[in-house]
Amino acid sequence: MTDHTVRNPGDITAPRATPDTSWTTVANQTISVDGTDFAYRTYGRAGGVPVVFLNHLAANLDNWDPRVVDGIAAQHRVIVVDSTGVGGSSGATPATVDEMAHDVIAFISALGLDKVDLFGFSLGGFVAQVIAIERPALVRKLILAGTGPAGGEGIDKVTRVTYADSIAGVLTRKDPKQNLFFTRTANGKAQARAFITRLGERSTNRDKKVSLRTFQAQLRAIHTWGLTEPADLSTITHPVLVANGEDDRMVPTSNSYDLARRLPNATLRIYSDAGHGGIFQAHEQFVPTALEFLAA
Repeated sequence: MTDHTVRNPGDITAPRATPDTSWTTVANQTISVDGTDFAYRTYGRAGGVPVVFLNHLAANLDNWDPRVVDGIAAQHRVIVVDSTGVGGSSGATPATVDEMAHDVIAFISALGLDKVDLFGFSLGGFVAQVIAIERPALVRKLILAGTGPAGGEGIDKVTRVTYADSIAGVLTRKDPKQNLFFTRTANGKAQARAFITRLGERSTNRDKKVSLRTFQAQLRAIHTWGLTEPADLSTITHPVLVANGEDDRMVPTSNSYDLARRLPNATLRIYSDAGHGGIFQAHEQFVPTALEFLAA
């Protein structure tokens, strides 16, 4: 039997969604599932199928672009979670994508949800694919952004690219995401700076930083995913929106085309002069597309 309790810092509460709360102010909540505390935030329009956000490598709750989360929350309840060991969530971060997926399934079940939409970005997109394959009845629709299939081109090189750009970021006093997520054109650089500024809009009750141990475990999981035999994606018959920038250096954009080709019910959106963080750089185009997809 799964044991779970939900709490706001200092209080026992039920999960809630409030339509007038923004990503910069929504409360942090925690739910305990078999001894693991999952940190999450939820708000947005009540009713309907909620959208569960699954994040990228080394990312906590504060690494989601407020424009994207607020944009989806305008028409849907959103639930944004730190996976096991990430940010404010307790436990040891799994070193495989499959284990991460099982933890997310337990979290969703603990919230009492029997149907969700999954929005997976990068590593979160790997996790979303496993959930859709293993628990198809749990999922209504998927958004897979900046991600790729198991065994996809260049995914086993993520560790090398990440370390190289992280070192460059330290040397130039820039957030590594500016190089990892955005193109190096004048437009890409300007959009990168704007994105980093938006990530700082939440000034209080921010999430805990991701630990080095978690970062290394996630890198191992990504490397293994990149070397795994390709899955049969024809079993994912759900509607899927695949999105990316045209020049993704982390999970090469060819993987987005591969996903769209192999998924039976996929729609593909590629944003020009954009990289791994294309959905953030092109948020003004992406959010309406995502809302239209979820409503269709």
